Amino acid sequence: MSEIYISTDIESDGPIPGEYSMLSFGSIALNEEGNILEKFYRKLKPLENAKQHPKTMEFWNKNPEAYKEAAKNAEDPKKVMFDYLQWLKHLKEKTNKELVFVAYPATYDFMFVYWYLIKFTGESPFGFSALDIKTYASAILKKEFKSVYKKSMPKHWFPKDIKHNHTALDDALEQGLLFINILKENKR
Repeated sequence: MSEIYISTDIESDGPIPGEYSMLSFGSIALNEEGNILEKFYRKLKPLENAKQHPKTMEFWNKNPEAYKEAAKNAEDPKKVMFDYLQWLKHLKEKTNKELVFVAYPATYDFMFVYWYLIKFTGESPFGFSALDIKTYASAILKKEFKSVYKKSMPKHWFPKDIKHNHTALDDALEQGLLFINILKENKR
């Protein structure tokens, strides 16, 4: 195998980076067997002059414990993203494999991570690409994209005893193992 899958989940206070802030993110590095190689989880201080989106904050008001977890012990975004970049580079060097950003939905999570990486470090080891789990599932199931959602996917794809709880690291693990199970099914 020539790839390491970096399953990533972010939590934010709005729909787009820059105008709103990424509160926290977690990444789990997995090989194709589903073995966890390493983890990265950090919380970020809000961007200067950023706002909080009313609909997003409405969601957080319904999930106060998850919001509290996402926002506590926040650090300077520049430091967090520099540490993340170094973690990714070290992982690539250690494994001698390509890093593939994986998320559900990748368009949302990658948008924030890419923006923050470019803004605070000037580079992204992922380039411009990310693997979207829903799109991959749609192709494997041979179904139209809009008809595929978690409840329509085979139950055996989902990891047992891991529930989506809006904590970035936990959700990154859940979706990463979901992706690995879909990948394994595709290779059968």
